[in-house]
Amino acid sequence: MTAPAPSRCPCRSWGARSHVVIHVVIVCVGSVLAAHAAGEPLTKERVGALPADERRAWAAYLERSATLAAGDRAVLQNELAVAGIEQAIMPPTDRPRSVPADANDAWYASEEASSLATNVLSFQTPSGGWSKHVDFSAGPREPGMQWTAQHRPGGRFHYVATFDNGATTGEVMFLARVATAADRPDCRAGVVRGLRFILDAQYPNGGWPQVFPLEGGYHDAITFNDDAMIHVLELLEGAAAGAPPFAFLPPTLRREAESAVDRGVACILAAQLTLRGRRAGWCSQHDPLTLAPTAARAYEPASLSGLESSHIVRWLMRRPTPNAELVAAVEAALAWLDGSRITNLKKVAGPNRTVYVEDEASAEIYWARFYDLATGRPIFPGRNGIVYDSFAALAEAQPRLGYDYLSTRPLSIVTTQATKWRQRLDRDGKDARASTGHSLKE
Repeated sequence: MTAPAPSRCPCRSWGARSHVVIHVVIVCVGSVLAAHAAGEPLTKERVGALPADERRAWAAYLERSATLAAGDRAVLQNELAVAGIEQAIMPPTDRPRSVPADANDAWYASEEASSLATNVLSFQTPSGGWSKHVDFSAGPREPGMQWTAQHRPGGRFHYVATFDNGATTGEVMFLARVATAADRPDCRAGVVRGLRFILDAQYPNGGWPQVFPLEGGYHDAITFNDDAMIHVLELLEGAAAGAPPFAFLPPTLRREAESAVDRGVACILAAQLTLRGRRAGWCSQHDPLTLAPTAARAYEPASLSGLESSHIVRWLMRRPTPNAELVAAVEAALAWLDGSRITNLKKVAGPNRTVYVEDEASAEIYWARFYDLATGRPIFPGRNGIVYDSFAALAEAQPRLGYDYLSTRPLSIVTTQATKWRQRLDRDGKDARASTGHSLKE
């Protein structure tokens, strides 16, 4: 299902210079109700409607998910019964990531890291993953304590194990570094369990859901939002290579990781969206079966994503041996990103939040988080389910935003990194521009 095109605002400029550039004049106030419908969950009914040659793998996936979910619940219920506790205990919460991602090798061998690793291992779910926003520094998990703080005790399991916000991938990498630096067998075992969980979570078509075991709703969608699937692929690349901190992995697991990465690449290429007959970028979420772009929360409609698409392209450009299909996909996405720049805006610090104001003299270049699927125009969806024509209209309607609607981060990808990518292809005897039949300067 796709979101409807926003109403055309007469005060928006949509012009071109040497190449297509999007100019957003942010004084318009037009808006349109978004047809918000989150993606369909992966169900037995949907799987049962698949062709016979596809049905078996997807049915096995659903059975695996259900078995792991039942195991998670059974362990918690048994702990409650043994401890004589009627209701599960909430774990300590931590909004920032409490697992360091960039410490030096000496720190991972320290007592502090060792203590934190013990706590992290205690919060690994029976299925093998981790939740998000758990404060591991507060101590180990107690018997009867939930693995997640994302739902109230006694409520429906929610984000018990997830790839959202760097969860699971961050814990696996952290434990691998501690295992390597401190020679911890329990950390090595935790890494292997975590990687097995990640492999179990991969869809038959190569994608990954946001949450596993599956819990329904948009969480079942193949999730690029916040780079969830890219984080998984980056981790599996390292595991497949077997370089530190993954040198201890058995060869069979490394081969499985490599195969999973290959299937992930195939899924990304198959999910690439088209705009006006030409390949463009990706949505933040794609249907697990059809790969169609899907909505998530009210302010995350089905759309082309400027930020997530740029990060997908960045990862694809780093693949060691790109084939012609991958090269063509990258070049098409780079062309779309290059033509989706937003200029004439200036970032200004307001009294309570950052705002973007119109400024013809501004040299700043932005990309929108969301672009309309039909027109390619930037859209600004609010938490009320309304899609606004401009950031100004959104900001006027909703004083509190709490979301990055514009970003400068794709700039280095479409300039410096794209140049290096093409130089590398030329050295390998592959001219990327010839692969797509058009130049970025068209």
